Amino acid sequence: MTEQALVELLQDLVELESPSGSPGARAVASRVGEELDRLGAESTLLEGNHLRAELPGRGAPLLLSGHVDTVWLEGTLAEMPFRVEGDRAFGPGVYDMKACLVSMLEAIRRAGPDRRALRVLLTADEERGSPTGRVPLEEAAQGVAAALVVEPPTPSGNLKTSRKGLGIFTLTVVGRAAHAGTHPEEGVSAIEELAHQIQALQALNDELRGASVNVGVVEGGTAANVVPDRAEARVDVRIAQPADRELVERALEELHPVDPEAELELGGGWTRPPLERSEGAGRLFARARDHGRELGLELGEASSGGGSDGNLLGALGVPVLDGLGVEGGGAHSADEHVDLRSLPVRAELLARLLQDSGLP
Repeated sequence: MTEQALVELLQDLVELESPSGSPGARAVASRVGEELDRLGAESTLLEGNHLRAELPGRGAPLLLSGHVDTVWLEGTLAEMPFRVEGDRAFGPGVYDMKACLVSMLEAIRRAGPDRRALRVLLTADEERGSPTGRVPLEEAAQGVAAALVVEPPTPSGNLKTSRKGLGIFTLTVVGRAAHAGTHPEEGVSAIEELAHQIQALQALNDELRGASVNVGVVEGGTAANVVPDRAEARVDVRIAQPADRELVERALEELHPVDPEAELELGGGWTRPPLERSEGAGRLFARARDHGRELGLELGEASSGGGSDGNLLGALGVPVLDGLGVEGGGAHSADEHVDLRSLPVRAELLARLLQDSGLP
C-alpha cells in the first residue's frame, strides 16, 4: 500500500471509536478481518468481539497478537479528532494501537507467500486485562512456534522481551458512622484508618526486587459532618518475577488495622503474570536486531513495567517478542500520536521476521 493509503486506513480505524466491550470494538475487528481476508486469510469474529485469522505458510505458525480496543470513551473524537500534523498523526487510540494494526497488515502484505504460516489473534478487552480474551488467546497459542506482539516499542524504539506482572487490589475499611460535631467519640473513622493503611501500602515498595505498589484511587465518606464508616483504596501492584507474587500476597494479607474497632477487607487479584525473558525470545530478538540493522535501526532489548497479552502468552510457554508496533508517544493521553515515518519501516521489520524469525 502507498503511504497515503496507510494513513487513510489508520484514519478509518481511529474514527471507529472502540472502548473495551463496545460495538466499536467489534467494528474495528470486522474491518481488520476484511483487510486480512484480502491478504488471503480466513478470519473469524469470535464471541466477545475478538478476531482470529489463519494464513497458510511454512511450518508451525507465528502468532501475531494485538488488540482492537482503546481506553477512550465514545465521543472522545469530538474533542480529539484524527489529524495529521507534519510527520505525526493524532487521535484517540492512534498509537495504542491502531497504527500498530495498520503496520501489522502492511507487514503481512510485504512478507508475501514466502513466509511462515501465520495466526492472528486480536482481543477486544486488552485494556481491561483481557478477561474474556484469555480463552481465545490460550486456544490460539496451541501449536505456535512463537508470538510476535504488535504493541508499540519503548520510547527509544526498542523491543521488549520481558514485562512486569500486574495486579489490581481493593482495600476497604469499615468503620462506624457518628455525628462529627456532637458525638465524634462514638464513631470509627474509616478514612483515618485508610490513611494509616496507605502509608503501610506505600512502604511495601521494594524497588530492588522490581516490585512496586501504588495507591491510585481513594474514595470514602458521605458528608463533612459525618464520621465516615467506609473508605476504599484501589491499589496497582507490579512484579518482575513470579516468586514476588507470594511475597506481595503475604504482605497484603498481613495488613492489620491501627484502630482495633476498624475492619479491613481485601479484594481484587492478579490480572497478568510477569512475562519473563525466554531463550526463544532471545533468538527472536537477535534476528530482529539483524533485520533492523539492515533497515538502519539499532534495536535494543528492553523490559517494560506495563502489561500486554504477551504476558498471558508467555505464561503458556510460548516465546514472546513484544514491541513490534509503530513508534509514537502519549498513550492514554490527549497528546497520543504516532510517528508516521516509522510506519513503513516497522512494517518492513515485522515482514522480515515473518519470513525469517530465527526459529526452526
